[in-house]
Amino acid sequence: MSKPSLSRQSSDLQDAALGGGAPRSSALSSRISSVLSASYADLEIRDALETLDARGIRNTQETRRNLMLDAQREVIQCNGEIVQDFGRVAEQLRRVGTAIQALNKCCADMRAQITAANGETKPMLDETSALINKKAETEKKQHLLDALKSHFIISDEDLVTLTSTVEPVNDEFFQLLTRVKKIHHDSQLLLGTEDQRLGLEILEQSSKQLSSAFQKLYRWVQREFKTLDLENPQINASIRRSLRVLAERPTLFQSCLDFFAEAREHTLSDSFYTALTGSSDPNSTAKPIEFYAHDPLRYVGDMLAWVHSTTVSEREALEVLFISEGDEIAKSIQQGLESEPWLRGEEGEEVFDGKKALHQLVSRDLTGVARLLRQRTEQVIQSHEDAVLAYKIANLLGFYHNTFSKLVGTESPILDVLLSLEESALRQFRANMRDHVAAVQSDLAVAPADLSSPDFLEEALEMLKALLKSYDSSMAALDNRETGFQPVLVEALDPFLNGCENLHKRLQEPDNDVFAINCLLEAKSVLSPFSFVQERVEEMNDTIDEHASNLIASQHRHLLHTSGLYPLKAVLSELSESPEDLKSIPELGPFKPETLVTTGQLLDDFLPSALMDAGDNIKRLRSTKMAQEITEAAAGKFCEDFEFVESRILAADELRMMEIGAEEQPAPTLRELFPRTSGEIRVLLS
Repeated sequence: MSKPSLSRQSSDLQDAALGGGAPRSSALSSRISSVLSASYADLEIRDALETLDARGIRNTQETRRNLMLDAQREVIQCNGEIVQDFGRVAEQLRRVGTAIQALNKCCADMRAQITAANGETKPMLDETSALINKKAETEKKQHLLDALKSHFIISDEDLVTLTSTVEPVNDEFFQLLTRVKKIHHDSQLLLGTEDQRLGLEILEQSSKQLSSAFQKLYRWVQREFKTLDLENPQINASIRRSLRVLAERPTLFQSCLDFFAEAREHTLSDSFYTALTGSSDPNSTAKPIEFYAHDPLRYVGDMLAWVHSTTVSEREALEVLFISEGDEIAKSIQQGLESEPWLRGEEGEEVFDGKKALHQLVSRDLTGVARLLRQRTEQVIQSHEDAVLAYKIANLLGFYHNTFSKLVGTESPILDVLLSLEESALRQFRANMRDHVAAVQSDLAVAPADLSSPDFLEEALEMLKALLKSYDSSMAALDNRETGFQPVLVEALDPFLNGCENLHKRLQEPDNDVFAINCLLEAKSVLSPFSFVQERVEEMNDTIDEHASNLIASQHRHLLHTSGLYPLKAVLSELSESPEDLKSIPELGPFKPETLVTTGQLLDDFLPSALMDAGDNIKRLRSTKMAQEITEAAAGKFCEDFEFVESRILAADELRMMEIGAEEQPAPTLRELFPRTSGEIRVLLS
């Protein structure tokens, strides 16, 4: 319905209200007011108007009067249609109810039948369920048994491979041994269960199998050791693996080492004896040491060189056996001690040191060689009376002692052998030296006429030179080389120097000091090239200086007495520098005019040949330079004495001249009677 129709309707309503009666006008006006107060924006009114507009109703008076009736009629028609539809639905519901009743009855019949069937089959079902459960348990036990057998039980074929000595020791053996060790270890876990019988049985069985396997391995290793060629650079790897595994049984491992050491001891002893005496094989080209080493020192050196070479080869070969695997043997021994705790040592004791064990094994292998070496070397030492040879042998033994200590450690028995041989050689050296000293006692009676070093000293120094060279070429420790050679000096030099000292005491002055210096210079010339005897050289220098001082004093006295200066110096030395003493000088006997003139003439005769005459006194001194220095030092002292005498003479003359008056005729002065000056003396004696 359009908006103009509504406007017209409103105006019609207003006209009707204005033309009607009064009672009716209030009702109509209230209705009109409500209509007018209605909001045409209300959605319901808008929907109603749209519905009327959609029905195509025309806005007429008749339509407006019948609008409500038409609407109610349509409502009644709709309700009737709905009632008819619900009737059809109710019919269908009655049919459904009938079907449901039929189904309920059928279900009740089926339920009764099922209950009856259940009553008849329940015993069989219970029995079947029990059988199924038992089957599941049986299968579980079977699986458990199969797993137990596969893990804890080895087959008879594998047991034969593991324990039979006929079967070889190969990778399969070690794999089976590893498996049995795991079984032994895992069986201990079964001891923690409620039923320990199984664990005990498996533990006992695996222990027996392991013991048999290790016994087989032990016997196999012993057989291999009998034919083992250590000179082969590629030793069988299975031997190294077997030793590593056998170390898990420390007792068997140590027994194998003992067997090996004994076998190697015999082998090396035979080889050493063959090297000494020669091989019985006619095709052998090796020359025996005893046949071509005629020199005793070379004989001992060749023996030691052979032992050293053998030791190096033995050590290298055993390193491949025991050290190439690292610390695997130590780990295996540790495992063995855990399984055999009664074999443990004291608390904190080192279980296994591969390097130390190697040194011990090499030392044990060389036991027979060391015994034979001791016998032969002692024979050489005791059968020769040459002290130099004994000392060279001692140095050679000391050199090899240091060398072997680096190869086999510091606790090896062979070091004790070398040390005892070195001490024996040194004892022989000392004994030979004492015998030699006793033999030359007859030569200690008279010194040579030319005051040179005696023959016994020359011979001793030649011997000492050889000893010095031998010691210098040895491997003596650098920090005690000087102290190490001191005992040799005591035996090889001191007795002969003492003999020279005895001869020195029997000689007159200055020959005694000349002889002593000649002997000391000769000894010094032998010692000086060697640094480790420099302390003794310094002592000799001090002694030489003492004897040189004695010669200087002797030469000084010779110059004083020969020149005639001694009486003058002796008298003046007793006087002081006081005027009284100086005044008394001309009155003294040596300063009387006649005597003083005679002394001056004697001095003039002495000076031209003074140094030559003094040099003749010590001309037998071997060192010309030292003789010249001694004479010059004595001349220097003589010049000092002359200066002393001259100064006193001048002081006495000066004092006398001061006391004499200018008128008096002075007597000749001491300077005039003794005219030589100290400058002239120094020039003539230079």
